[in-house]
Amino acid sequence: MSEAKPSTDQHHRRPKIVAAIPCHNEERCIGSVIIKAKKFVDQVVVIDDGSTDATAEIASGAGAAVCSHRENRGYGAAIRSAMAEGTRLGADILVVLDGDGQHDPNEIPSLIKPLLEGESDIVVGSRFIGDGQKPPFYRRLGQRILTTTTNLGSGQRVSDSQSGFRAYSAKALQDLHLAESGMSISSEIQFAVSRSGLRVTEVPIDVSYAGKAKRSPVGHGVNVLSRILVLISLKQPLLLFGVPGFSLLVGGLVLGARVLSRYGETRDLAVGNALGTILLCLTGLLAIFVGLMLQSMKELMRGQAAQLAEEVKQHIPPKDASDGENATQQ
Repeated sequence: MSEAKPSTDQHHRRPKIVAAIPCHNEERCIGSVIIKAKKFVDQVVVIDDGSTDATAEIASGAGAAVCSHRENRGYGAAIRSAMAEGTRLGADILVVLDGDGQHDPNEIPSLIKPLLEGESDIVVGSRFIGDGQKPPFYRRLGQRILTTTTNLGSGQRVSDSQSGFRAYSAKALQDLHLAESGMSISSEIQFAVSRSGLRVTEVPIDVSYAGKAKRSPVGHGVNVLSRILVLISLKQPLLLFGVPGFSLLVGGLVLGARVLSRYGETRDLAVGNALGTILLCLTGLLAIFVGLMLQSMKELMRGQAAQLAEEVKQHIPPKDASDGENATQQ
């Protein structure tokens, strides 16, 4: 490891820093990304998510360990494999960056600084703070929608919920339990952070958008947004269903009041408005009912989980202190 790498001691030893690069068909850029990243970390691991080109061969030749998926399982699956590899390798800090050259490995020292100083458990490289290059307008608009939705649903506020340039402490790797396989895993991490109480810090980063996007921004955004809504429905069903349902119900009642007022004055029934009133009220009541049912199921499952944990705890026999004394005497 070169002199550019941090030498801060952690628990009386230099922390082990591993860089993980999830990628799919990135033979054009992966080699240079690995070579640059090696200047700042102890080991580079490439998560080859079912590439059909020479990504794995080039990564291995550049000095990275390669963890290959037999088929393309998705970005989220690659991130989960990256975290598993970080844990297996005993990483004190795991840096995750893209293999397409968008992220600058030279920014790794500033990314991991809050972890080295013990100020944070997760550091997110944000494209929306600082004076660095900002994404194109259409990307900014989509990212703002996804970030705002994620912030509202998770209760955890960041400026760039979809950033792929991040650093994790060993504690974060242990506490994060993820299930998403697609691009929405970044939002799932934010929900998991809210549950686990991990500390999150953001630092500014520069991002290069020289290459052509691999996927449709609109399709990608809709897919991620739909998964975020699923995450919200699991965490805060009343927020997702109850608030819109209540709004629809109020709107229906207001429209209904206008229908009755007009009928009282003219004896003329506004059929269209009357049907709209019925539709709004029924839809609102249905949404509120769904929200209440899901919230009840959530609380019931939480209670059952707590009860099961208590039963398991009660069935584990306490360690006999005399056993330890006998072992010492022997």
